[in-house]
Amino acid sequence: MTINLASTFRSRLALADPAPVAFHRSDLGETNGVRRERIEYHGLEGDVIPAFLFTPTDRPVLGAVVVFHQHNGQFHFGKSEVAGDVGDPYQAFAPALARRGLAVLAPDSITFEDRRGAVQGVEPEHYDWLRHYSALAYRVLDGDTLMRKCLDDAQRALSVLIDATGVDERCVGIAGHSYGGYTSLYHAAVDARCRFVCISGAVCSFETRRREGTGITLFETVPGLARDLETHDILSAIGPRPTFVVSGTEDKYSRDADQVVAKVAGHFITQLRVDRGHALDQERFDAIVEWLVHQVSEHR
Repeated sequence: MTINLASTFRSRLALADPAPVAFHRSDLGETNGVRRERIEYHGLEGDVIPAFLFTPTDRPVLGAVVVFHQHNGQFHFGKSEVAGDVGDPYQAFAPALARRGLAVLAPDSITFEDRRGAVQGVEPEHYDWLRHYSALAYRVLDGDTLMRKCLDDAQRALSVLIDATGVDERCVGIAGHSYGGYTSLYHAAVDARCRFVCISGAVCSFETRRREGTGITLFETVPGLARDLETHDILSAIGPRPTFVVSGTEDKYSRDADQVVAKVAGHFITQLRVDRGHALDQERFDAIVEWLVHQVSEHR
């Protein structure tokens, strides 16, 4: 089931197989036992993808994680929020994980932060939303999808992380909250190199979202997707690789996450469900960090 769904979905999206990716790195310095580098590599359309790479300097690199950033309507925040430079402190996974011995790659998603065309940096611009919309609209005109581009970007990020750190590929995973959670969900389903995955605030059935009028991300706007699949099918495709699903009962983007997980066969999913909303808090942040660190130790 896993192999069939992954290969069928790849074929449907016309998603190329993962491959090595050339990259350029520049040192940005060290703070509190954590080194930061700026990494740049090219996407399938020749676009430059910037990312931050965090590595511990006072201990060996035990494993590695790509952390995909959230959306939150803030297109001017991407990798810098995961780095803890701006935005929500409970999105600052990179330094927290690096201090625990994990290398972390935090890339900008297309139309976020330094991938907004002529506008770069962490200051908002009036037409940020339009750039994001156009990233889908013009691809649809060409018979393409934003999901194919984003998943290709995600695969490249994982390839870069593995090559840049030289880490044992058995100790490599991905994680993300909200928009980053959707990226993690679909990326892990189609890329077996993701040995473990954390999906936060992004597991909810199409049925529930449709009934409650919950907005669908442009990333997930793939013609016929909900006709052929449900969220539990995508989640099932990740198994038997360890998966951490974090959700809130008051979060419309993970409203029925517990019911979705209940439909998935096997015992590869760990859940944390809290009686709160979408935004992360100390409990969920700490739990995600601890789970990722534990997975690295389990895979060594």
